[in-house]
Amino acid sequence: MAVSEFLEDLVSHLPALQLLQAVGYQYLTPTESLDLRGGKRSRVVLEAILTVQLRKLNQITFKGQTHDFTESNLKTAVDALTNIPFDGLVKTNEQVFDLLTLGKAIEQTIDGNKRSYTLQYIDWEHPENNVYHIADEFEVERTASHELRRPDIVLFVNGIPLAVIECKRPDQRDAVEDGISQHLRNQRQDEIPGLFVCSQLLGSICQNHGKYATTGTPKKFWSAWKEEHADDLDVKLAKLVNTPLTAEQLARMYESRKPLVAAKMQEILASGQRLPSPQDRLLYCLFRPERLLEMAYRYIVFDKSIKKVARYQQYFAIGETLTRVTKSKGDQQRTGGVIWHTTGSGKSLTMVMLAKALSLEPTIKNPKVVIVTDRVDLDRQIWKTFLACRKSVERANSGSHLVQLVSQGKVDIITTIIDKFESAASTHELRDESNNVFVLVDESHRSQYGLAHAKMKQVFPNACYIGFTGTPLLKQEKSTATKFGGFIHTYPMRKAVEDKAVTPILYEGRMSEMHGDQKAIDKWFDRITKDLSDEQKADLKKKFRREEELTKTSERLYEIAFDIATHFCETFKGTKFKGQFAVSSKAMALKYHLLFEEIGKEHPNRAVSTRVIISPPDTREDNETIEEEDIPEIQQFWKKMMDEFGSEKKYLERIIDDFEKTPKPEIIICVDKLLTGFDAPCNTVLYIDKRLRDHNILQAIARVNRLFDGKDFGLVVDYRGIFGALDEAVKTYDALGDFDEEDIEGTFTDLEDEISKLSERHTNVWAVFNEVPNKQDLEAMQQHLRPEDVRQDFYDTLNEFSKTLQLAMSSAKFHEETPKATVQRYVQDMKYFRNLRAAVKQRYNEAVDYSEYEDQIRNMVDKYIGADEVKRIVKPVNIFEVDNLEEELDEIEGTAAKADFIASRVKKTCTEKMEEDPVLYQKLSEVIDEAIKAYLEQRMSEEEYLKKMFEAWNEAKEQGSSKVPAELRSDPEAKAYFRLLQEGFEKVSEDGRTDLAGIAAETALKAKKIVEERKIRDWTDNRDVVHAMMNDLDDLMFSAKGRYDLPLSSEDIDEILDGIMRVAKRRETQP
Repeated sequence: MAVSEFLEDLVSHLPALQLLQAVGYQYLTPTESLDLRGGKRSRVVLEAILTVQLRKLNQITFKGQTHDFTESNLKTAVDALTNIPFDGLVKTNEQVFDLLTLGKAIEQTIDGNKRSYTLQYIDWEHPENNVYHIADEFEVERTASHELRRPDIVLFVNGIPLAVIECKRPDQRDAVEDGISQHLRNQRQDEIPGLFVCSQLLGSICQNHGKYATTGTPKKFWSAWKEEHADDLDVKLAKLVNTPLTAEQLARMYESRKPLVAAKMQEILASGQRLPSPQDRLLYCLFRPERLLEMAYRYIVFDKSIKKVARYQQYFAIGETLTRVTKSKGDQQRTGGVIWHTTGSGKSLTMVMLAKALSLEPTIKNPKVVIVTDRVDLDRQIWKTFLACRKSVERANSGSHLVQLVSQGKVDIITTIIDKFESAASTHELRDESNNVFVLVDESHRSQYGLAHAKMKQVFPNACYIGFTGTPLLKQEKSTATKFGGFIHTYPMRKAVEDKAVTPILYEGRMSEMHGDQKAIDKWFDRITKDLSDEQKADLKKKFRREEELTKTSERLYEIAFDIATHFCETFKGTKFKGQFAVSSKAMALKYHLLFEEIGKEHPNRAVSTRVIISPPDTREDNETIEEEDIPEIQQFWKKMMDEFGSEKKYLERIIDDFEKTPKPEIIICVDKLLTGFDAPCNTVLYIDKRLRDHNILQAIARVNRLFDGKDFGLVVDYRGIFGALDEAVKTYDALGDFDEEDIEGTFTDLEDEISKLSERHTNVWAVFNEVPNKQDLEAMQQHLRPEDVRQDFYDTLNEFSKTLQLAMSSAKFHEETPKATVQRYVQDMKYFRNLRAAVKQRYNEAVDYSEYEDQIRNMVDKYIGADEVKRIVKPVNIFEVDNLEEELDEIEGTAAKADFIASRVKKTCTEKMEEDPVLYQKLSEVIDEAIKAYLEQRMSEEEYLKKMFEAWNEAKEQGSSKVPAELRSDPEAKAYFRLLQEGFEKVSEDGRTDLAGIAAETALKAKKIVEERKIRDWTDNRDVVHAMMNDLDDLMFSAKGRYDLPLSSEDIDEILDGIMRVAKRRETQP
């Protein structure tokens, strides 16, 4: 076992196994877990356990008599779960989820009566009726391959693998992220997706940290867990983590481990009490049996082919709501309240999960949930969710339809839009006095809900009202908290940013630079026209200032459009990030759209694709004049959109779909539409030329705070000076309940505050090279970065500097206040560091990891200092697939750099192929290490170092053929056996014996023949075949020992044969 595996086993894996057994899981040895699935590593369900549990949990009551399901029906139930055709990971997982939560309907004849009965796989409501097992290093065969994957820990409920956990060493860089990457790899179709079609909860832990997710969750959405109301958690955990394992439990855990590891594990467990760790908290809070069942049953939903599991704030909000509403007795009205969860943190999903939890709550008789919103896009999500709850959901298409649904009382879940509710209550006699009605109101603080709330109370006088809001409330607003029953749960913006549930938002005001004193205006003009000719600049100035052709308003619009086009192209163009532009009126939206087209034609390097989204002309939408709807341009635009798309719905859906999934449009221009309820994760920058205040500000800027790959922040650029109002909002929102100013302040960061870190981050990069006397000595700089940890420090600090410089270069104020010489120095250093990074990644043969900003940073360097000799990072070359290595080295400068390039690639190959030919690759690895050491100690010249690496490359490419007998050179497997045998013989024989190579070659060919003759399909998993093979090899070794007088002990022979079997198995199972 490698050192890393050894540490992983002891520091993370062992404590996890101990705690999980303490909370109720029974440990299975690898042999047992294989036997329980019929000896087939391609299967993941422990069918023997499942069959027993199905028999125990399920009985049929017929005419007062209890009957068992037939054995054939039990087998049908097992087959239904284990033989679902694979149809994509999440889709298949959803089918399994439905089976597990809804059960399997099976026909059975009793006393001549044939009926359908539902058979349950898990008793969700009574955890004590299930059985729980834990397996570690659970071997699963890859799809269409004999290669195995071994997830560290798999948790089974009734033999069904509901959870998978990866354990990592805490001293490993990005340990938890590596565990997540391992999960994501294993879920690929060519890996072990069969395990993950059953899984509901996944974990990645490393003793001092951990994250969780569900099947199919992208890396950016894996979350930490924070247990609320956990005053006694560590007391409970301290007792559990120090609960001693029984002698039997210990023996079973040690069974499959090597004696050294088992001894060390025993030593650690006997060393005394330990303190609970963050890993322990995550495991206890999410994976103990009753919580695992609860999370899987109540807190998982499928939304548009995406599987989602609750974050901690959603779990506790729903839990506290259930506690509150179930306290009432008899016909007493249930107490509701308000849930304030910051916009972007999953508030809509919380509504859906709460509605699901209410529908599943066994203490509430015939619950009816009415969801009131001003949006229609939740309807499909809600409907699909409730299929898994055996509850019917219906959308009220009109006021009269709502009346029908309420009066008939046949539907469990009703969704309606606010105006339909008002219409129904105003025009119909409608009343439902049940106290089992729950009315969930989205954005409940909004003014339009004032009258609606009275109407709702008229229709449902005894209902429980639960309000949801994504923004805090103002003092002067009608008290939502009082009206609904007080706060149930809060998750302010600061917490969401801390938890990385949303991205932080940076903002920049741009009004002053365009309309300040002449000096500021000139600086702004010089900056945005840096790349234009004098003639182009003169023409542009005319467009900014020609009173006779453009009104003052049009002049201002052109300036803003040109500034946005410049900013977007310099900062976001060419990435996956998009933008949104909020303007004051429909007419202004169309004008801006035309201006962007005009600017793109005249200045192709500022071309930005835009689309306009507005409501129909007959809809009032924050228009600045009463007559605006009569403007011909708006009428014509709307007619054009309807001709193109056919309907308003298709017009909206198509443009939004293109925005999210295709390169164009890059910016959507809107008035009011899409400033609330528009969740496009790629939306990264919001430009504002519109009056906004209070809730509207917070709702609008939240459009850019959604998580997205490579997105570190959302950016708001203000052309209206609303940030005075924003500052006022920050000061006034603390008036609500127990919330103070700090709950809001963590949400917004002035761009200047982020840019102020530029100097420090610039210094941090140079600090990596403090030990290098001459910073202009590129060879010394590259050699300083030889250790991987030093390289990583360089990459990390450079990444921070790059992102901050990119932000700074997009800021008008930075250019206005920073001396040109300082700006030039930052950009020159960026060029130097980027070239150094490219050279180092090539030299040490590292993988290319482009960030979303890579091309943008390069463009920035090109623009400000020219594109001469800015290096691009090249992809690593497989130097064993090239005919002429010297040609591949032409682009690498320096003899030592060329040697390092070869050394790093050969060393990596040694690591990758070590198990295929351990003697060859171990010796090669040692040769490389010694050569590097000799070169660094100046005992070897650059030329000698390069020559030595060419020799290592040749030997690795030829797989050491020049040093083995001729009869073995074309047989890689026999060569590996030969080296193991020769090394074993030489270790015990007298010096000077010359026949050992011949004996080893002869024995290697015979060993190869034994392996080939004994092999059958899946032989590596067949203990009988392996045992027979080992017996034949053992006979071979004892025969050679006697025939050639080899002084081999039984231990020596065992060591050689262990090596041969490892090589044989590895070569059999490699892709």
